[in-house]
Amino acid sequence: MTDETWMETELAQLRAQGLERQLRVMPDSGGAFMLDGQRVLNFSSNDYLGLARNPAVIEAAVAALRRWGAGATASRLVVGTLECHAELEARLAQFKRYAAALVFGSGYLANVGTVAALAGRHDRVLADKLAHASLLDGATLSRAEIHRFQHNDVDHLVCLLRQKPPSARDLIITESVFSMDGDLAPLRDMARVAQEHGAMLLVDEAHATGVWGPGGTGLIGEWGLQQAVSVAMGTLSKTLGAYGGFIAGSETLKRWLVNKARSFIFSTGLPPPAAGAVLGALDVLKKNPGMGADLLRRAETFRTRLQADGFDTGNSVSQIVPVIIGDNQKTLALARRLREHGILAAAIRPPTIPAGTARLRLSVTLLHTPKDLDRAADILTVAAREEGLL
Repeated sequence: MTDETWMETELAQLRAQGLERQLRVMPDSGGAFMLDGQRVLNFSSNDYLGLARNPAVIEAAVAALRRWGAGATASRLVVGTLECHAELEARLAQFKRYAAALVFGSGYLANVGTVAALAGRHDRVLADKLAHASLLDGATLSRAEIHRFQHNDVDHLVCLLRQKPPSARDLIITESVFSMDGDLAPLRDMARVAQEHGAMLLVDEAHATGVWGPGGTGLIGEWGLQQAVSVAMGTLSKTLGAYGGFIAGSETLKRWLVNKARSFIFSTGLPPPAAGAVLGALDVLKKNPGMGADLLRRAETFRTRLQADGFDTGNSVSQIVPVIIGDNQKTLALARRLREHGILAAAIRPPTIPAGTARLRLSVTLLHTPKDLDRAADILTVAAREEGLL
């Protein structure tokens, strides 16, 4: 047996710093459920519109399971592309208002494979400082030169763009709604400078798809930037309630990724029930185009209440409402205190976020009623006072 004491030593160090992570089995994933004999409100889910348990979505998943089976059985380039995949990609392209879309096994695989396929050792990747780990991992795998610009700082981005070597291609990567802060990227300005400097722009819409824009098309759709944003990424596992990821763009981009994105080429196709579930979710969104706007109104009321009670919610303007504490151990203590009072809120710590910015990440969903949100705000205020944080 190999020596694993080095692992235990480093895990102990993580534990002492309040950074060790552990798995916990949950009895459910909805907005509220029974846990250890207590009803808890779940503020740690990304099921923003509650579609994961929507009857129409479940029925669509069951129908796909019966028609095509539990798995795609092979990679997409062998025999793993089924009718449900082709239909899903056509629907996603139409939904995002792009010419084409390509489905990956997860959002992580979509970002890693796409960034690595679009940049090479002689190119540059210009990444927002708070861009998701999957985007940065793709940049690392691309072997391109990586530059980080200050969060949402277009002037800093322009400064970097002006330094481009003549032979290099530039790829700019950002999120539209940032997953840990709930703030928005200045996409219109970024798209403009990308065009001025001949750079490609990849926008991760994981937390915007289904919530922002006409019918949930995302922030790219909100501001009509489909012609200016070269690559739009989205997930099927958050607002759309299932699993997987996708890239929307031109037909040329899709053909390129089919040939060059290793995380697509060497992965089994998306399970048919997941594809069916997303098709069902898109149907629900089409019939109820105001769901995202309703969610944002609820989140705004909740965030305003927390701010009035003295909490630091950063620059959030979305359904993601951080409560920034700073200290890792104090954040963990507050999360434990909330759990005692029936609130499940994830304690987010480095390396997910920068050191010194530990926080609770509260996800508001349509499964939370206004009464639930009022109760959560009351409990959070009491718990924070009990911990000496207010």
